[in-house]
Amino acid sequence: MHRRTIMALTAGALAAPALPRATRAQSASLLRFVPASDLSILDPILTSTYITRNHGYMIFDQLYGQDEAFRPQPQMAEGHSIEEDGRRVTIRLRPGLVFHDGEPVRARDAVASIRRWAARDQLGQTIMALTDELAANGDRDIVFRLKRPFPMLFAALAKTSPPVAFMMPERVAATPPDRAITEMVGSGPFRFLAAERVPGARNVYAKFDRYVPRGEAASSTAGGKVVHFDRVEWRTIPDAATSAAAIQTGEVDAWEYPATDLLPLLRRNRDILVENPDPTGFIALLRFNHLTPPFNDPAMRRALLSAVAQPDYMRAVAGTDTAMWNAGIGFFPPASPMASDAGMAALTGPRDLAAARAVLAGQRVKLIGPADYPQVQALTEVAADMLRRTGVELDYTPSDWGTVLQSRANRGPAAQGGWNLFCTFLSGLDLMNPGVNFFLRAHGAAAFAGWPESPALEGMREEWLQAPDLAAQRAIATRIQAQAFTDLPYIPLGQFFQPTAWRRSVQGVLKGPTLFWNIRRVSA
Repeated sequence: MHRRTIMALTAGALAAPALPRATRAQSASLLRFVPASDLSILDPILTSTYITRNHGYMIFDQLYGQDEAFRPQPQMAEGHSIEEDGRRVTIRLRPGLVFHDGEPVRARDAVASIRRWAARDQLGQTIMALTDELAANGDRDIVFRLKRPFPMLFAALAKTSPPVAFMMPERVAATPPDRAITEMVGSGPFRFLAAERVPGARNVYAKFDRYVPRGEAASSTAGGKVVHFDRVEWRTIPDAATSAAAIQTGEVDAWEYPATDLLPLLRRNRDILVENPDPTGFIALLRFNHLTPPFNDPAMRRALLSAVAQPDYMRAVAGTDTAMWNAGIGFFPPASPMASDAGMAALTGPRDLAAARAVLAGQRVKLIGPADYPQVQALTEVAADMLRRTGVELDYTPSDWGTVLQSRANRGPAAQGGWNLFCTFLSGLDLMNPGVNFFLRAHGAAAFAGWPESPALEGMREEWLQAPDLAAQRAIATRIQAQAFTDLPYIPLGQFFQPTAWRRSVQGVLKGPTLFWNIRRVSA
């Protein structure tokens, strides 16, 4: 452990008692949790951040959930029927579903919610392009009339990659998709206590007593969402040492993303369980802005690729233990049947910093990144060092995560508040195939921040969506990866595994996103 971390930990341990302690009477009904970063955006459709997605899972529910085997399962849906050779799909709602304001969940609420989600989601946009009509038939039936069969419909409605297809009241879902909703009213297992929110410090959720779980066992975001805590508090603690002290003393029950150099300390504590909740790991990446110089030029993007050494990024974000990370990662994670070696020599071959300097030296480059999100900050610091060594004129001043999110939505040049590069990471689940990997979308202004445009990539994605079997999908995905190494919508930086720390008194933690149903406190 670094000496500065030890010193900070000592200071954090002294400061930790300032956090309110749970009383003995509260312990069975109250859970305190330290999220990876501050919850700066509440609308789960407006952003792709995981913390907002996890917040969404507290409040809202889905028509379909995704089990631990990555299969879609009915959730709010009672079931569905498929007719007219796959071109008419009817989804029936479970009876008795109620929103937090007491209003029943109706099919028209679901239709409005699907439309708002689809306007922001890459796979949702594909669905709507194939949909001749989406309508409510009475209070319980949602009807899709499709131009052609689309077998991925249920997987799309169940996916955990943000934005998630959360169901909202029609009046809320009527909010334009580029404008934040003002009401956190869902039908999910928790209510959001907006009056207790302290931006930058605390968000609070209460058990929704009228939520009726499914009868099946919970499996990730599918099955019975049984809530055992009356109240869940998210406490934003930017200082890693303070978070470590708080979980060791029992003042918080969980820490979502512990700092890498503090993991050995936490693992030595017999009251804390440190484990990886996502078997697909996280894939780190470096995203280009394709609208402004210098990286609107593919030759500039390819020049930077020659300088990227994935192990440098992985050691920074996950430490020296190679069991915690993998290099040699392409555009699909190792767990995906779509993964291949196509074009990988561009990442695994000898690095050529001199070649990168010959092209990039003197270029002005603005890199944006956070100072309060340790994993993203670690990746960004390595990128900054790499860029300096290529000879660019680097503009890099870390800010808070909320500011980064606002900045990366700016399409203007760097001089007008825009940007050229940012680092981030996504769950391997979100990159498993060309259908869900929204960072691979290359349809210009409609694409995710960075706005790449490649008719070749888009055409192959459409081929993949219509492929008749897994073998055909794999063949097309191999071609997509080869093309991606030419067009470079982004550069993969490697795969790492990010454990979560829980007090052992809390059991029943599910695999997948950070979820708060199924868990309960047990006696020591």
